[in-house]
Amino acid sequence: MRKNLKRSILALSLGLVVGLAFIFALSVSDLRAQAAPTESAPTETAPAQPPTVQPPTVRPPAAEPPTVRPPAAPPQSTQSAPPSPSNQKVNVPAPVSNGEEKILAPLPSLAPMVKKVKPAIVNIFTVKVVKLRGGGNFGGPGFRFNQPNENFRSPEEEFFNNFFGFPGAPPREYKERALGSGFIFDPAGYVITNNHVVDGADDIKVKLEDGQEIPAKVIGKDPKTDIALLKLDKPGTYPYITFGDSDKVEIGDWVVAVGNPYGLEHTVTAGILSARGRAIGAGPYDDFLQTDASINPGNSGGPLLNLQGEVVGINTMIVYGGNGIGFAIPSSMATKIVDKLKTVGRVDRGWLGVIIQEVTPELAQSFGLKEPRGALIGTVQPDTPAAQAGFREGDIVLSFDGKDIKQFQDLSAFVADTDVGKEVNVVVFRDKQDINLKVKIGLMPDSGQAIPGSGSSPEEIGLQVRELTPELARSMGVDPVGVLVENVAQDSAAGQAGIRPRDIILRIDNNKVNSVADFQSALQSHTKGEAFLFQLRRGDVSIFVSFSQ
Repeated sequence: MRKNLKRSILALSLGLVVGLAFIFALSVSDLRAQAAPTESAPTETAPAQPPTVQPPTVRPPAAEPPTVRPPAAPPQSTQSAPPSPSNQKVNVPAPVSNGEEKILAPLPSLAPMVKKVKPAIVNIFTVKVVKLRGGGNFGGPGFRFNQPNENFRSPEEEFFNNFFGFPGAPPREYKERALGSGFIFDPAGYVITNNHVVDGADDIKVKLEDGQEIPAKVIGKDPKTDIALLKLDKPGTYPYITFGDSDKVEIGDWVVAVGNPYGLEHTVTAGILSARGRAIGAGPYDDFLQTDASINPGNSGGPLLNLQGEVVGINTMIVYGGNGIGFAIPSSMATKIVDKLKTVGRVDRGWLGVIIQEVTPELAQSFGLKEPRGALIGTVQPDTPAAQAGFREGDIVLSFDGKDIKQFQDLSAFVADTDVGKEVNVVVFRDKQDINLKVKIGLMPDSGQAIPGSGSSPEEIGLQVRELTPELARSMGVDPVGVLVENVAQDSAAGQAGIRPRDIILRIDNNKVNSVADFQSALQSHTKGEAFLFQLRRGDVSIFVSFSQ
């Protein structure tokens, strides 16, 4: 009896469990049916209803209260049937507008501009006959893509030339080849390039985009700004490009370089203007544009263009070992130089006759100047406009012809741009007070023309030097001691003795040389007729050079 009762209770419990499971399954199915029409979901949703336990015979199988069922989507006139999830268009929300000006915009294709300017971009090939004064020339000459006036050799090569040559051997000759870039800016066939591309060349050929190779001659050149003007020997009307205004190009603007790097003709690279007004020790009138557009050996003389295809710079230099650091002569400077070269074949500059240097914070404090500004006069050369006007060593030039001297290089640029013979007012700081001087600007002597006075001058021995600033020394990987040789005149005493551009002068005779003023003073104190003794640093080695004027 008890066994039957237990069996009945167990069967009833099992039936109850099965029934509850069946009811739960129906409730889940009903909830899924309610969530099914997602493709036409309205903006508001009904709250979910908890499942209720009811006998299956009482609950409608697929019914739902009218207030819970979502309304049907409105009919679409452009669709015959509701879209399925696979072809439904996804609506991406528009960016939030805060009323500010757009910062970034897509760069347009450069192809139309490049296509327009390429016919005016040229490749320049030069040949220079180099005479060796004897010796073995261990290793022989090589084809170089760098500056043709910088005949660099390693210390090892120098060693073998000096010790394995043949003393007294007759001079030998070889042809040194170099290449660069340029551009036609006048339909008559005038070409602009860098002076270092054609300096000393015996033969110059210009290759056009269509493959023509045309001989060219030098109309004029300006080593101080590294600009040269050529003229194609073949008469005709040539495609050309025009200058833009480099002063209107802002840092961050897009620029394009076109040239002949490593002999790869008409290579186009793009970047931005990285900086302006760079003084890198290349010459007395440094005012370079800096760009990260790729510039390599062979690009020298090619144009730096804005997006309108106008020339805003002449690509000139790179930082050795740098990546994406190139320099171009601004068009605002180049146009003035080119006009003078085209008109008279030379550049006449104003001249004071002083050697200047930077006013450091320490020097400013020592002289009683409130802040470091102006240009400190280290040397006043005798019988010069500055000497006649009463300039003194130790004067700090604060303004020139109404223009403030913010950096000491400004004075050189202002004087050079002043017409010869013009009388200008100059304010100098002397004995802790401002002094007004009037000076009549003279004509800067040409290279090789001696400056009046005792001793020798840089021009007489054929050297052009530059302060070795800490920034310049750091870029060259050397200590900031001495002065940098930036140019050596051909067939000069210094050039014949073997002094080269990028040599660093440490001593002259027994005098240490730590500045341009020291260099000038050492030359002035040298006795004419006696041999010079120069101590130089070339790469990682120190060498001595002796020569007579």
